[in-house]
Amino acid sequence: METRRIGILEVSVVGLGCNNFGMTIDADATRAVVDAAIDAGITYFDTAESYGNGESEQFLGRALAGRRDQVLVATKWGFTARPDEGKRCGRPEHVRASLDASLQRLGMEHVDHYQLHRPDPDTPIAETLGALDELRQAGKIREIGCTGFSAAQLAEAAEAGAEAGIAAFPSVQNHYSLLTRTPEIDGVLALCAEAGIAFVPYFPLESGLLTGKYKAGAAIPENSRFGRWGEKRSKAFIDDEKLALVARLELWATQRGHSILELAMSYLASNPTVSTVIAGCTTPEQVRTNVAAARWAMTEEERAEVRALLAS
Repeated sequence: METRRIGILEVSVVGLGCNNFGMTIDADATRAVVDAAIDAGITYFDTAESYGNGESEQFLGRALAGRRDQVLVATKWGFTARPDEGKRCGRPEHVRASLDASLQRLGMEHVDHYQLHRPDPDTPIAETLGALDELRQAGKIREIGCTGFSAAQLAEAAEAGAEAGIAAFPSVQNHYSLLTRTPEIDGVLALCAEAGIAFVPYFPLESGLLTGKYKAGAAIPENSRFGRWGEKRSKAFIDDEKLALVARLELWATQRGHSILELAMSYLASNPTVSTVIAGCTTPEQVRTNVAAARWAMTEEERAEVRALLAS
């Protein structure tokens, strides 16, 4: 599989999002998914302390036992920390405590990619970067990153790091898909391209909406994610307007010999600023399908056609 860079790390262009571990699937199913991912050439596994209340890290660590050196493990901290609970997630003591807890759950001595799961507006970013630099020097982490940062926040972190003589974030992980193209218009992708920051899109398939299983005018399959969620929760992700747009995208892809899923994955992977496309999976078959889907090397002309279609 093609590899790209996140700072010093060389990552597979398709990664595995581990948010289903401990939430949707159990330890045995997690191992089956991890096995399939490694067999398919995936080397980048992205989890977080908040996924499954820590069980995602536990299940992933057990599944990787004996083959830790074959993969890169990324985790995140700070999403559950609430300032009103006195847990400002960017504070150095919170960074250190969170990492130690994640390492214990993972059963590992170090994390390859440690990411701040959301900005902490109450802690100077230089303090957070300083703590991360100390952890890097101690050998507990190899690389750092952030999630949910705006272009202004990325620039602020870069400036703070330069002033302090320490590394800033070499990656940012934000929501990005064919249906959520915010990074294209809010300046984040442009800044990443200019500054050499790796961009990691999450929710590339919009919780399954871009897999082709949902059709306008058809009932939502009961065994699907939206079917399990129920109408109240799923309506934030799926509606008639989105289904109509998906239908247009699917027709465009089909006319070129591809599926909507291949379009969804390859549109992101064909952007050189994107380092790895992380998609969650609950079965080995989904892993293999996602890896195959990203092999379409879309041209810039094709990408422009898609953008025009989305704007129509």
